[in-house]
Amino acid sequence: MDMQKLSQIYKYYTKCHSVSTDSRNVRSNSMFFALKGNSFNGNMFAEQAYKNGCRYCVIDQEEFKLNDDFLLVDDVLLTMQNLARYHISKLDIPILCLTGSNGKTTTKELISAILSSTYNISSTKGNLNNEIGVPITLLSIDPHSKLAVVELGANHIGEIDFLSNMAQPKYGLITNFGKAHLEGFGSEEGVIKGKLELFEYVKKSNGKLFINNADDIQVAFKDVRHLSYGFNSDVEVKLLDDTPFVKLDFEGIVINSNLVGSYNYDNIAAAIAVGIEFGVSINRIKKSIESYIPNNNRSQIINTKNNIVLLDAYNANPTSMEAAIKSFVKRKEKNKVLILGDMLELGKYANVYHASIVDLIKKYQFKSVYFIGKKFKEIEKKSFLNKKDFLSFIKTNPIEKSFVLIKGSRGVKLEEILDFL
Repeated sequence: MDMQKLSQIYKYYTKCHSVSTDSRNVRSNSMFFALKGNSFNGNMFAEQAYKNGCRYCVIDQEEFKLNDDFLLVDDVLLTMQNLARYHISKLDIPILCLTGSNGKTTTKELISAILSSTYNISSTKGNLNNEIGVPITLLSIDPHSKLAVVELGANHIGEIDFLSNMAQPKYGLITNFGKAHLEGFGSEEGVIKGKLELFEYVKKSNGKLFINNADDIQVAFKDVRHLSYGFNSDVEVKLLDDTPFVKLDFEGIVINSNLVGSYNYDNIAAAIAVGIEFGVSINRIKKSIESYIPNNNRSQIINTKNNIVLLDAYNANPTSMEAAIKSFVKRKEKNKVLILGDMLELGKYANVYHASIVDLIKKYQFKSVYFIGKKFKEIEKKSFLNKKDFLSFIKTNPIEKSFVLIKGSRGVKLEEILDFL
C-alpha cells in the first residue's frame, strides 16, 4: 500500500473511537476490519458491522462496498498491520514488548498493574499477541498514555521480528525459553532464536532490555543497555517461600503474592524491575502485586463442591507442565490428584515429551493421576482418549476431598471438567 492511501485511511481511523474485527461486537463510531480466515470472510459481515454502529469498514472485495464509508484496500490484514505501524510512528510513547515460552500474560498483567498505579498506560488485552492481535492492540493505544505494554506471541521463526518492527519497542523483556510450539519452531534452538528476535530488534534500535540474571542466554546480551533482575542483579529480588503462594523480599520489604509455584518468581521479579525502571514507588509495587489475582484458568485456586482445585489449564508445554508438577509436589495439602491433558503443537517431539511427563510423575506419590488426550493415550494405556471418556469414568468414580491440579493445552479445554469436581 502506498503511503498516500495509508495516510488517508489513517485520517479516517483518527475519527474513530476503537477498532473491531467482529461485526457482532462493534462499538459505535469504530473502524471495522473485514478479516478473512480459513472458514470465514469478514467482507460478508461488513454491512452488518456498519448497521451495528461502526463508522468505517475496511474491506478487500469491491462487491461489498456499499458507500464511501466502506474503504476498499488490496488486503485487509496487511492494511491493519501497516496502519498499526504507522500509528506507532505518530506516537511519542515508550513501548515495552515482552515475549517468552511461558508466563507472558501473567508477567504482562503484573507489569500493567504496577505501571498503572502511577501512570495512564495502555496494554494488551487478554492474549491478543499474534499477527492479528498485536495490530489491534497497537491501534487501541490511547494517545494520552504515558507507556504501552505489548505482548508478543509466536509459533515460528521470524514472527517476533515482524511484530517487533510493527510495535517498534524501546524496551524488551523475554520471560524464558521453553519447549513450546516446537512444531513451528522446529527445535528448542529454534525457540531460542525466535524469541531473541525481540532482543535483537531492541539492540539495533538502541533500546533497553530487562534481563533475567539467572538465564545465561539473556545474560549474553549484557553489552546492550539493560536492567537485570533476580539474584545478584541490579534489581535484587529474593524468593522467601512458594507454598502455598510466592513470597518475596525486595529491599527489605516482604511481598505476599497470590501466585502459586516457584516458576512465578521470575514473572514477579521481572515486573518489579520494570516498575523500578519507570520510577514506581516500592510501596505501590508491593500493593499492585499483592492485589493481583490470577484469572482466566491461570494458576487459579478454586474451591469446588468436593475438592480444592489448582486450575492451570490456559496452556501447557513440556517446560510449564514439568514446573507445575514439581511445584504441586511441594504443596503441603494431602490427597493430591493430577488431571493432565495433552500438550499440543510439539510436532515430531510429541511422544518424547509426553513420555517424559509420564516418567516424571512416576517419581512421586499421588493419590491418583489421570491423563486425557490422544498423545498421552499413545504413551500410557490407562489414559482417557478424551474428556467425554474421563467424565463418564468419574461419574461412577468421583474425586472427593482432594487437592487437584488441572493442567493441559488450550485446545484440550480441561476447565470444562471443573463442574464435575
